[in-house]
Amino acid sequence: MTDRKDEIARNLAQVEERIAAACAAAGRSRDEVTLIVVTKTYPAADVRVLAEFGVRHVAENRDQEAAPKAAECADLPLRWHFVGQLQTNKVRSVVGYADVVQSVDRPRLVTALSKEAVRAGREVGCLIQVALDAGESGRGERGGVAPEGIEELADLVARSEGLRLDGLMTVAPLTGQYAGRQRAAFDRLMDLSTDLRRGHPAATMVSAGMSADLEHAVAAGATHVRVGTAVLGVRPRLG
Repeated sequence: MTDRKDEIARNLAQVEERIAAACAAAGRSRDEVTLIVVTKTYPAADVRVLAEFGVRHVAENRDQEAAPKAAECADLPLRWHFVGQLQTNKVRSVVGYADVVQSVDRPRLVTALSKEAVRAGREVGCLIQVALDAGESGRGERGGVAPEGIEELADLVARSEGLRLDGLMTVAPLTGQYAGRQRAAFDRLMDLSTDLRRGHPAATMVSAGMSADLEHAVAAGATHVRVGTAVLGVRPRLG
């Protein structure tokens, strides 16, 4: 193998060990947690290596990078997740390749996603991004809707043509009552997921946890973890 393939293989094995250990500690089966590798800033060549090693879920957060990369890797058996804040003028492009949009946080975005999904003849999975640091504006520093806004937005997704309500996503907040308290943040997300599933039983996906805090997410009950740096290395600075 090349040096890069060796590096990715080692890192993947270490992350797999961490997830397996976290599942064991939480009394969960390993197959209850899906690894999503965040490939932003890394080339399509790395995505091909990941696919070769059995990774089936990858995530991107910038359409201008994701669209050409997804096109270059269209022959691979991958599910693409869009995890960044999404502007409505990028929706048509994103719907062209994303199987799941994890950052749904406002009605206007839902309307745009539905329109483009129907136009493209696709069904797009949607996660409501929850902002646990939401202030008076009802939004968080990195996007997301306040917990009080989940039900209304989820109902809108559920009745929108071309969309499928899959569940919830959050990013551990840097400010507010959950800053530095990842486990508490993820426990709160799981409570919100329980509430959501009362009205939408199929919305079982809970996306939480990244390289530094995946163990907390698994312990809380997350079904998907989004890991980038721990698999692909420290990202180069965007110039």
